[in-house]
Amino acid sequence: MSTSFSWSRRNWIKQTSLIAAGATVAAIQSTPALASWFSSEGSLKGKRLLFFTKSSGFQHSVIAREGNSPSYADRIMTGLAKDYEFEVENTKDGSVFDGDLDKYDAIFFMTTGDLTQVGTDGHPAMSPKGKERLLEAISKGKGFMGCHCASDTFHSAGPANVNQDKPDPYIAMLGGEFIRHGRQQEARMLVSSPKFPGLEDVKQEFKLNEEWYSLKNFAPDMHVILVTETEGMVDADYDRPKYPGTWARKHGEGRVFYTSMGHREDVWSNDIFKNLIVGALRWCTKVADADLTPNLKEVTPGAATMPKL
Repeated sequence: MSTSFSWSRRNWIKQTSLIAAGATVAAIQSTPALASWFSSEGSLKGKRLLFFTKSSGFQHSVIAREGNSPSYADRIMTGLAKDYEFEVENTKDGSVFDGDLDKYDAIFFMTTGDLTQVGTDGHPAMSPKGKERLLEAISKGKGFMGCHCASDTFHSAGPANVNQDKPDPYIAMLGGEFIRHGRQQEARMLVSSPKFPGLEDVKQEFKLNEEWYSLKNFAPDMHVILVTETEGMVDADYDRPKYPGTWARKHGEGRVFYTSMGHREDVWSNDIFKNLIVGALRWCTKVADADLTPNLKEVTPGAATMPKL
């Protein structure tokens, strides 16, 4: 993660291991292992997903590997692929973007930093041409998904707490950018697009214990799916009006989805998160449709307001 964060990561890594309570969910019923909407209609069978988890910056524990063993997130994605009959390739090797991207229907990032640098995890970097090929592939119709630290990747030039007129091309594609975060805490996510695939079993809002990102550089054409409710949150990072926490948008012909959730293992194992990821994959690969009416100003009118950091 970026070096511009306000809470001691070491303290929270220690604290995370001590927190036994999982995500607290309010105003919903427990969802089954397979979401209630799952059927042969709109099936993901035959779809292929690239799950890319290179960390050129901070490496989150949920995507860290011990030797050749898959990470926690790798195992979750492999399980979802089995349940929903799609194929997934888990990799940290940035050279994959110099290869055949046509074989993937969608690409899913949980990454940090400048991926054209080897950086923290030591795995091969993405070439500058690979970055161009990724953005071109999405523009031509490939689906893209990002979670949590995907917004802490390829940062824009300029001050961290300022909205940039010309964000990095990757950030412009994604639709938003990480500023920094405070301590992990329970916060409310408000559902602003209840018909988005994967949210069929979720009501108006839910609570989750998570490492919440404070974000900026929001694409004006985004369709906000979940809103981060800052009322009641602690730390200066969230001293701002409510802002988008999950959204979808088009990048050329490609469908782009992002959610700020995904730091903690208990979030990855939570049915709300898993159903949302599968729903997003269905939407990104065009087996499901969703309303993409831009609603940034309507549901988060103060989103451009920066916290005083």
